[in-house]
Amino acid sequence: MQELSQSQWALQSSQDENAVIIDVRTDMEVAQGMIPDAVHIDIMNAVHFMEHVKRLDPDKYYYIYCRSGARSAQACMIMNSLGYPNTFNLIGGILDWEGKTV
Repeated sequence: MQELSQSQWALQSSQDENAVIIDVRTDMEVAQGMIPDAVHIDIMNAVHFMEHVKRLDPDKYYYIYCRSGARSAQACMIMNSLGYPNTFNLIGGILDWEGKTV
């Protein structure tokens, strides 16, 4: 897992052809807005999260965020332990996000 600042995360994810953006917040949080093109996989629903993650391509690069950065760091560590070596955590989460949301 790599911890990336807002600017690093935005630049790197936008230039990475293998990028997959994952939002690990709850449904209620996502309803308030999310980063464009993100896939929603709620980490608080552990069974669903694990089932979904196990179907992901291990060769992709996963840019993961949550509200403040703690749950996304946890998601990165879980994914690393499952054989997904390329995970990038958004430091400060969507609370500090200055980019576009939908």
